[in-house]
Amino acid sequence: MSIGQRIRERREELGLSQAELARRLGVSQSTVGNYEAGISSPNGENLLRLFDCLETEPNILFQDSYRGGKRVLSGPERALLERYRRLSPAGRRTLQSVAEALRSYQEEMEAEQPAPEPKVIPFYRSPAAAGYAAPVFGEDYELHVLTEDRPQGAEFAVRIQGDSMSPWIPDGSVVYVNRDPLADGDVGIFCVDGAMVCKQYHKRGGTVYLFSLNRSRADADVVLPESSGRSLVCLGRVMLRGFPLPEE
Repeated sequence: MSIGQRIRERREELGLSQAELARRLGVSQSTVGNYEAGISSPNGENLLRLFDCLETEPNILFQDSYRGGKRVLSGPERALLERYRRLSPAGRRTLQSVAEALRSYQEEMEAEQPAPEPKVIPFYRSPAAAGYAAPVFGEDYELHVLTEDRPQGAEFAVRIQGDSMSPWIPDGSVVYVNRDPLADGDVGIFCVDGAMVCKQYHKRGGTVYLFSLNRSRADADVVLPESSGRSLVCLGRVMLRGFPLPEE
């Protein structure tokens, strides 16, 4: 016999209706119906009240739940229930009041937890020449809130102008950038001799290649031999992956 069936059986033995038992427990009649149907189980506070209202012991209601290796209540929980049963009626009411107060306090604390602050990153909007990324860092920017549909690891955003990275990064689009190390084939934001470019990174031997994804704009590639003497700084990795390197 299930716990729900034993609740119903004991309620009927006492001549109580579902509505009367619900009133004594301080719950709705449908809640009692759910207990008896096995749809839900009473929580710790209602469980204590249930033993009182049904004038029964935990072992009576749960006797079938410990067969076959099953266990509904832990050892400490059963010991706590036994201590509760030894309390006077006044002591039980006091304990129930304390439990209710603690639960209300916990619910209030959980309700008062502030929603996590959204992440805010710099968004550099001023465009540059074709194939170039804004900004020259240090110029003005506005703060950009990262909504849930944006890469949460981004540390700044830039707007791209030009078609050398299209169609994957169209003219005028915004890219999100983090500080992760670049792997071969990643797209990054680079400063080359003071100019900001958005390109695909590749290094072979001592030469760094910054490729345009749009191969019809191979004229916008940047090739930096080790002996070139030109300056190159990587400002971050564009949070896009999966682009094959150009064929040799």
